[in-house]
Amino acid sequence: MESIKIERTRKTPDVTFNAETGKMQIEGKSIPENSIEFYKPLVDWLDEYGKSPQESTEVNIKLEYFNTSSSKCILDVFKKLESIYKDDNNVIINWYYEEDDEDMLEAGEDYQSILKIPFKMIEMEE
Repeated sequence: MESIKIERTRKTPDVTFNAETGKMQIEGKSIPENSIEFYKPLVDWLDEYGKSPQESTEVNIKLEYFNTSSSKCILDVFKKLESIYKDDNNVIINWYYEEDDEDMLEAGEDYQSILKIPFKMIEMEE
């Protein structure tokens, strides 16, 4: 299975989904013109990955900012990961936020309360 690597732009995050290691990362800003178009390949990829996931899947989310339409699409990504987790696979989402960024902490906590999947909040020093 091919991995996904999308370079960061001014409006989209850096994305790395590695099927061989089970490590995934989304980092940067997420304010794409069309969030559905940007995130759909990731959701489709997770559909395929979920058929034969690694023993352990680790997802690192390091977002500086995301808009409302991205938040829905990110939830779609998390729901796919939740589905993989519910099939008896190890999945963890590491949600990184800067120490003074209450909004990003709350966003992570909101996702954590919606999903039935291990979530780890990680404070980063600036």
